[in-house]
Amino acid sequence: MQHYNTETNPIGGKLALSPLFVFLCLYLVTSFIVNDFYKVPISVAFMFSSCYAVAITKGLSIEERIKRFSHGACNTNIMMMVWIFILAGAFAQSAKDMGAIEATINLTLSLLPENLLLAGIFIASCFVSISVGTSVGTIVALTPVAVGISSKTGIDLPFMVAVVAGGSFFGDNLSFISDTTIAATRTQGCSMKDKFKVNSMIVVPAAIVVLAIYVVMGLEYDASTEKTSIELVKVLPYLIVLASAVAGVNVIIVLLLGVLSTGFVGVAFEGIPFLDWFGSMGKGILGMGELIIITLMAGGMLEMIRYNGGIDYIIRKLTAHVSGKRGAELCIAALVSLSNFCTANNTIAILTTGPIARQISDKFKIDKRRSASILDTFSCFVQGIIPYGAQMLMAAGLAKISPISIIGNLYYPFAMGIFALLAILFRYPRRYS
Repeated sequence: MQHYNTETNPIGGKLALSPLFVFLCLYLVTSFIVNDFYKVPISVAFMFSSCYAVAITKGLSIEERIKRFSHGACNTNIMMMVWIFILAGAFAQSAKDMGAIEATINLTLSLLPENLLLAGIFIASCFVSISVGTSVGTIVALTPVAVGISSKTGIDLPFMVAVVAGGSFFGDNLSFISDTTIAATRTQGCSMKDKFKVNSMIVVPAAIVVLAIYVVMGLEYDASTEKTSIELVKVLPYLIVLASAVAGVNVIIVLLLGVLSTGFVGVAFEGIPFLDWFGSMGKGILGMGELIIITLMAGGMLEMIRYNGGIDYIIRKLTAHVSGKRGAELCIAALVSLSNFCTANNTIAILTTGPIARQISDKFKIDKRRSASILDTFSCFVQGIIPYGAQMLMAAGLAKISPISIIGNLYYPFAMGIFALLAILFRYPRRYS
């Protein structure tokens, strides 16, 4: 029996990483050249880079290479994302067709002051994400609302979606039930409460700065809309989703409850035919098809990079010349950032580099609470700015826009990264440095 998770067959670090560069050239560079990010489908870029990753792998027959690629595509984390995408698609479309999104938008607009709309959405995204512990779950819940608000107020759609996506990483980084928090604290050997104290000192100021920017920018937008009646029964599916998420229910169960509630409200209160509800769910699931295909190909390609020694190569290069605490902390930040860049999964990036980060921390006597905070913060920073991460793909898929257009409007992930880097350079907070 083959152990796909531990076997490696190094072919040279730069060559092992080359599929990633092939993808970046096909998608990003070509899109910049033609000045159109819709010209090159991201699925096509992943298809060619995946084929290339399989082709350069040595020591295996073509059948074994494809098996290994397929194993990477269907590992537990990838398949969990696929199930989330399927349920998210079913919930989003059925909620839209039975009027839940429209009702939620009207309720949101009626509750928020017109000039604080952007700040209000950002606060909502931060609150939901820290409650549910997942940026993906937050994006699923709030992106359709952001899309509707954009259409009603005239606020640029990519910008509105970016407000939600940016705030979703606040909780992903800080929440006690976030996978990244759990992974960071476990690999570094510190408590979540202590890590939260250090982490919050670094990122809360960044969130306050971004919130202030949204308050000022909100003054420039005319968010006034025609007053409409609020149908609270239609808001029920979103209330169920948010309440169950805040209660710490698994994201799969949360989405399933959301789907069932749209059917209940739609059939019982809106008179929607039962089979039409089924049709809405089917349409939503099919709408996630490209996103699922991209996720599978990305998982397979990144497994080939790992198998060929690409991740190990990065780690060796970065740890070769480390001296002093500041240099060691920068090394940890670079390690997890590059690993995240290659794996497109911040939890996996932390689990991959966490043991090495702990060795570096022990050697240079870095506070474990600080190393855990660095791991979590920089992984969330990178996850928030890569166009092929689950969060950007999900937000782009729900809003029907390019992930690059969202990244160009993000504030909080970049602010989080800048504040985290300054914390390392200026040894802040002092008591943990």
